Amino acid sequence: MGTVRQFIVHHYRHFNAAALIDAARGWETHLEQGGKMLLTVAGAMSTAEMGIVIAQLIRRGKVHALSVTGANLEEDVFNLVAHDAYVRVPHYRELSAEDDAQLLARHLNRVTDTCIPEEEAMRKIERHMLELWHDAHAKGERYFPHEYFYKLLLSGKLEQEGYQIDPKDSWLLAAAERNLPIVVPGWEDSTLGNMFAAACVRGETTPAVMKTGPEYMMELIAWYERTDRESSIGFFQIGGGIAGDFPICVVPLIHQDLQREVRSWGYFCQISDSTTSYGSYSGAPPNEKITWGKLLPTTPRFIVESDATIVFPLVAAYLLDQ
Repeated sequence: MGTVRQFIVHHYRHFNAAALIDAARGWETHLEQGGKMLLTVAGAMSTAEMGIVIAQLIRRGKVHALSVTGANLEEDVFNLVAHDAYVRVPHYRELSAEDDAQLLARHLNRVTDTCIPEEEAMRKIERHMLELWHDAHAKGERYFPHEYFYKLLLSGKLEQEGYQIDPKDSWLLAAAERNLPIVVPGWEDSTLGNMFAAACVRGETTPAVMKTGPEYMMELIAWYERTDRESSIGFFQIGGGIAGDFPICVVPLIHQDLQREVRSWGYFCQISDSTTSYGSYSGAPPNEKITWGKLLPTTPRFIVESDATIVFPLVAAYLLDQ
């Protein structure tokens, strides 16, 4: 047994600690029984460098599909190519509005304690994406947002220009190498999504080159039905919001709207610190999902109410026997 796994098994016995162990064991059992796992990633987990553990889970066959926000999609690549230019602000709780304005003047966009450099990260990737969007427009082709990232990563252009982190720590590169299914609902709510809209306004490309949300759902339906023929599918959710809300609906959609039969999710876990009240869907407890046909009373379900940047690496360490 790995050192970290041994430590948490011995010490994590009650409350959220016990829930963490139960969820990790449930994930492991689900895979041992031949199941597959969909991982959803909200928040700013890529900038939190969660790619270090997610990439390992992908490469070790613990994750088989992902649903991520547009921010997490792009920020993994920003970190890959511009990590050395990032600025950490450990005293972020003490910043004034004027301090943040000064960061903006330096073209440093802050995510909690970490500032992403506009020119080295965002504009650099924008220039590459504009080439891909122009090319797709010229050829009359259409792709999903993540497919453009796959194309860019697999082309080798970014590697030739130089990675600034170990590429084994990029979850998107790991996914691209395996052509893992990804859905990115609401992609336009991201830096590259904004840049794409601006490029369309300037007439440099057209919205037609980008596949959209309903098409993502259609792809997810096809993947779920195809995978369900062989394996039960689990659902592990980091954070709340659209990254989790969008894909979990695929089961009731297939059952209620298409009138077709598939198994329900075979496992569910959410790591969240959202309050489970006041209509917060992000904080809705698993039982509430039963009333929407998303989970069954028999579905193994867990919720760990904690900081995902602390909790998820421990879940991964358990699964990877570290």
